[in-house]
Amino acid sequence: MIRGEPALRIMAGGRTLGVDDRQDRLRELGELLRRLRKSAGLTGKELAQRAGVAQPTISRIETGQLLPTPETVDRVSAALELDEADRGALDALLVRLRDEVSRLKGGLAGREAANAARVRSAGWMAVFSSAMVPPLLQTAEYARLALTIGREVDEDDAARAAAVRVEAQATLFEVGRKFAFVLTEGAVRTWPGSPSLMLAQLDRLAQVATLPHVRLGVVPWRTEAPAFPLHGFTIFDGSVSVVESLTGDLTLTETGDLEAHEEVFEAFAGAALYKDELRTLLAEIAADYRALENHSAN
Repeated sequence: MIRGEPALRIMAGGRTLGVDDRQDRLRELGELLRRLRKSAGLTGKELAQRAGVAQPTISRIETGQLLPTPETVDRVSAALELDEADRGALDALLVRLRDEVSRLKGGLAGREAANAARVRSAGWMAVFSSAMVPPLLQTAEYARLALTIGREVDEDDAARAAAVRVEAQATLFEVGRKFAFVLTEGAVRTWPGSPSLMLAQLDRLAQVATLPHVRLGVVPWRTEAPAFPLHGFTIFDGSVSVVESLTGDLTLTETGDLEAHEEVFEAFAGAALYKDELRTLLAEIAADYRALENHSAN
């Protein structure tokens, strides 16, 4: 059974924040601090002692329950001996979080902004999807429909969210990052909108598959599944796995959860088609979409 983090009431400056996108940002902050602490080879207790803060303070920040004061951030940064790049990443996330605490009203755009921050903070990602094209690979029109179809949403909010999602795709082209995507054929054949939209989406997949630091594979339906693909997930730097559900994201950090997701990812990755075989499969699927398009026109 997948274990999500319990529902929390977040306190910041004496105000209670709802369990919404701002909590996602606090989790992002916690995940970043945890990675920096582990990179420094420190336990939570050791960091607290070096920084001169209470150990529960470090724990609450890392678990997304506390927005630290500027003084605490300075103490922790000094204790971790952060270089300019790491301190810049921490400060940038804090700026976005504090701005969100004061102004953001939530909604789809806020959630997408939190997701984008998570993507930008990761050096490598492993993405498995059995039901839809992953956000980093979506065309703008597919992204808009993925955010709105079957839901009652504010159109302006959805448009902003789609724009944020597409903007985050710039990370695919950044040197030094690594991405691995594994989709089932069902994810590519589940189509919102129209067949023509999916033809453009298939072209997008074929293009991304040519990037040198991106490994993209699709498991064809004719291949026996190595496991039941109950849900998709994204593993960030081997330390966090995020599962998107109908009502929000589940952020998993337990070793057992991560190992289970890594095993499933590797199993499906081993059954997937890549490069020339992938292009052949995408062409076959495109032919089916063209047939659907012609049938609709008649």
